[in-house]
Amino acid sequence: MYVMKCSRDGSFEKGEVNPYGNIQLSPSAGVLNYGQASMKSYRKEDGGLLLFRPELNAKRMMMGAERMCMPCPSLHQFVEAVKQTALANKRWVPPHGKGTLYMRPMLLGSGAVLGLAPAPEYTFLVYASPVSDDYFKGSGGLNLYVEEEYDRSARLGTGGVKSICNYAPALKAMGRAKSRGFSDVLYLDSVEKKNLEEASACNVFIVKGNVISTPAARGTILPGVTRRSIIEIAYDHGYQVEEGVVPVDQLLDADEVFCTGTAVVVAPVDTITYRDQRVQYKTGVGSVTSELYSTLVGIQRGVVEDKKGWTVEIS
Repeated sequence: MYVMKCSRDGSFEKGEVNPYGNIQLSPSAGVLNYGQASMKSYRKEDGGLLLFRPELNAKRMMMGAERMCMPCPSLHQFVEAVKQTALANKRWVPPHGKGTLYMRPMLLGSGAVLGLAPAPEYTFLVYASPVSDDYFKGSGGLNLYVEEEYDRSARLGTGGVKSICNYAPALKAMGRAKSRGFSDVLYLDSVEKKNLEEASACNVFIVKGNVISTPAARGTILPGVTRRSIIEIAYDHGYQVEEGVVPVDQLLDADEVFCTGTAVVVAPVDTITYRDQRVQYKTGVGSVTSELYSTLVGIQRGVVEDKKGWTVEIS
């Protein structure tokens, strides 16, 4: 087999022919990631560790595995693997309020197969890395661009599961948006091109008065754990939450817009550019986004009482 590697600048080094054999990859290699589950471990004020809704992450992996014709660990096996990984990496969990331990459970077809068929062997792997709370690196509120040329997913496809095929196609539009100064893109539905779907790797919510709207998870967007948690918290805070079709035109007169996801948590949107119009939204102290963020993060870090049984303490 011929092997040639590419450097970061896009140039390939001189290759060579090697005997056919296995190749070595880092667990964080791009080909293996983005399409896998993700969650975090949080350090409490007293130094203890918390996991947030690990059973939902397990169920989401089960759903995705079924769609992709893959066997999957049981709920118990998944949660135990995450617990053991968090404990083994306890010293890497940032101090309370300074970051989290980002954890990535992965399920991959590791068995050799030449034809188009499910792999004969699968590997379940969990690894972790400390991360800061600032996912977008000091950007403050997000500046999003409504993407009309490229689609993220299609009806009856795999847009609703954590599959790697949902992420690589998003890189083109995201890279173009970032080169123009935007944080990310917002995708529209692939059929009518007039309804909101989600951003490259996070769900989107719109706030207008006491009503919070978000696209329904009907197979084309990811039913995120953070998304589900924010919906429940919003109900508890007295807001009316609507899951359904959200026309892109609703962005033009919204009070606030925010995104949710394991990595971004709850990220306020400062501006959205749609065609030739740039709309700015309320952010900061006193915003609905800030209120929901504070409650969610408080529960995750053990500062706000967890009345729903969402957190799992490990030691």
